[in-house]
Amino acid sequence: MIKLENVVKKYDKITALDNFNLQVKAGEFITLVGPSGAGKSTLIRLLIAEEKPTSGRVIVADRDITTLKSKELPFYRRKIGVIFQDFRLLSQKTVYENVAFALEVCDATPSEIGLRVPKILEMVGLNKKKSRYPKELSGGEQQRVAIARSLVHSPKILIADEPTGNLDPVNTWEIMELLYRINRSGTIVMLATHNKIVVDRLKKRVVLIKNGKVISDEEKGKYLI
Repeated sequence: MIKLENVVKKYDKITALDNFNLQVKAGEFITLVGPSGAGKSTLIRLLIAEEKPTSGRVIVADRDITTLKSKELPFYRRKIGVIFQDFRLLSQKTVYENVAFALEVCDATPSEIGLRVPKILEMVGLNKKKSRYPKELSGGEQQRVAIARSLVHSPKILIADEPTGNLDPVNTWEIMELLYRINRSGTIVMLATHNKIVVDRLKKRVVLIKNGKVISDEEKGKYLI
């Protein structure tokens, strides 16, 4: 489903990824760990086609996305959900409107929005708070809205970049359980995190990245730096 082949990414004299190789099968849950500056964020930017590698191939669903044209990018990105640490919600919009907006910008019809948004909000446990604004929600609830927004296009891949970095332990595990359920439905989940407790408890595939290279790749790994 995802394959990076001999990927190099350079920024002037800095090499962020150095002959990077990684393969992710359909339905996998993979955790990316490594020190700050290891290359995790660069990897994510390449996967969402925000940037292109200096050399090498990034293949998603049998398509080399480095060859995508500008007009093809919006369609490609709808197949990938992305969750960030800082939620990135629209403060002036309600929970429902935040999720619906992701469909509106893609010209979804009102009937499509009316069908999909309630289902997604039900999945993340926020149907009863659909009329609330972000400032009226807890941090965990705001992250659930962000997850709902990333799922509204039914993506095949969900990338979570430090999704629990601003959350307390209780909310952290609620979010992790939600990601786990999403993965069980068949979606690839790629989790980038510095949370050792989360990584060790998940007992999922762990890829350690250092200096732009894959240092270790364990099927049921632990947090190693």
